[in-house]
Amino acid sequence: MFQSRVAMMVATMPVFYLRKLTGKHRSQESNRHLALFLAAIAGATNAGGYLAVRQYTSHMSGIVSAMADNSAVGDVGLVLAGLSALASFVAGAATTAVLVNWGRRRKLHSEYAMPLMVEAGLLLAFGLLGGNLEGRRWLFDPATVLLLCFTMGLQNAIITKISRAEIRTTHVTGVVTDIGIELGKLFYWNRSKHYPDALTVRADRRRLGLLSSLVGLFFVGGVAGALGFKHLGFATTVPLAGILVVLAMVPIWDDLRGRSKATPDSF
Repeated sequence: MFQSRVAMMVATMPVFYLRKLTGKHRSQESNRHLALFLAAIAGATNAGGYLAVRQYTSHMSGIVSAMADNSAVGDVGLVLAGLSALASFVAGAATTAVLVNWGRRRKLHSEYAMPLMVEAGLLLAFGLLGGNLEGRRWLFDPATVLLLCFTMGLQNAIITKISRAEIRTTHVTGVVTDIGIELGKLFYWNRSKHYPDALTVRADRRRLGLLSSLVGLFFVGGVAGALGFKHLGFATTVPLAGILVVLAMVPIWDDLRGRSKATPDSF
């Protein structure tokens, strides 16, 4: 009897963990864990996208800078291409906001899981685009850039909303800046022990560890994505999409199960 209960607990642990990871009831721990997964996926997607179209699609600072340069030299076509990429990233972030608020209004468990499932579908679309349009670069390159920029905006908005703008996963500029701030606090010399608490400089070591982990996993994901794309091609998107599906499936299943059990009068 005891062994069967232990076996049941072990079997339900992944489901319980996934429900906490992407469900509507949030905690700082689940936010951190989800951010680590998404940082690795963003790094892999960004690196794979670069090998496909020679452009990083999470780096909006670079895209806006390139638009300014191209404006200065009068290359209207490249300016419009950059503007389209920027608009696609914004549209992705806006889509996340719409999905999250739509789910929240309906009290769904999957308000945060739905954008992740959309992202999984888009990554698979990226793989299909590569497999079918690679010979038509004039269509493949622009379509890939727009799709990946939309995906990066979608993902960045997910963790931004979940963490209340404290965590980013698709680019590391802000994360590295925050690391520098925390290191400045860590090495600051409080010469007197008699400072009031309000004036004592203290580093948030736990936050510093999280930020460093995000950068590290973005890098590791980038290496894995680049190697996967080099050896497997566009099939690399399949395991990335699979990870996102696993992360998102439990809250979505909870909603589907709840809907099937509800009476017709409840809709």
